[in-house]
Amino acid sequence: MPKVLLNGKFVEEQDAKISPMDRGFLFGDGIYEVIPCYAQKPVGLKLHLARMNNGLSEIGIRYRADLDEWQDNISQLLKQFDSPDMGIYIHISRGADIKRFHAYPDNISPTVFAYAFNIAPSQILDREKARSFSVTSAQDLRWQRCHIKSTSLLGNVMHFQQGQDAGTDEVILYNDKKEITEAAACNVFIVKDDVIYTPPLDNQKLPGITRRIILDALEKAGGFDVREQIVPLSALNDCDELWITSSSKEIGPVTKIDGRVLGDGKPGPMWLAAQQAYNAYKFLC
Repeated sequence: MPKVLLNGKFVEEQDAKISPMDRGFLFGDGIYEVIPCYAQKPVGLKLHLARMNNGLSEIGIRYRADLDEWQDNISQLLKQFDSPDMGIYIHISRGADIKRFHAYPDNISPTVFAYAFNIAPSQILDREKARSFSVTSAQDLRWQRCHIKSTSLLGNVMHFQQGQDAGTDEVILYNDKKEITEAAACNVFIVKDDVIYTPPLDNQKLPGITRRIILDALEKAGGFDVREQIVPLSALNDCDELWITSSSKEIGPVTKIDGRVLGDGKPGPMWLAAQQAYNAYKFLC
């Protein structure tokens, strides 16, 4: 059985013990990251660690992820597997106190946990064979600090289950102004008349690392008209393409929205061009 990392030590999974008084368990008081790795190479490691450190700072957990240390940790987790396509999950909670109390306690050490798991291969650059996704839409009922990648994910979980119950892969969320925010576990891009739109970042949206890499990759490749601006829910009715993006999905082309087939039911040509640009850039950041 592969080993996991817990508080600086690599241990057998069944021997990894965390106190029930840990605030990650009691309050969801922590930050996490999921880092995709292809051919043993992490994608966007510096960006993931920077976002994690920002989140830790925002909620006052006294831990700072060191790039060299985590490069070594990830390498040791990955070398246990023959599979070229793996994800790394990192979870840092505030730690365990001697009592359950809402206020942040002093003088406790963060709990640091990480493990490796299999993920789907990188997208096939073929409109006939690429993985595609179906989505439904729903009003965003989560808390108002979605820019923090907190382990308190019940709101996201409930929305994601809403999509599962509807027989879809994801849920596109919108606020009370009928503006698209993001999906339960992804960021969102829309294509209309060869223009790529994505909602601007604010407290309603997680600053996705894959989203960031895509924007940088498209700018570096040139020839793409990309606009970060408010996207109304009504845009789902007449868009040419819709993408959901995340570390595990890369650029996920959507072919069905609320039961309606989008376009010809295949990933679109702009998706193919964008995924090619992403592939060319993803290990450079």
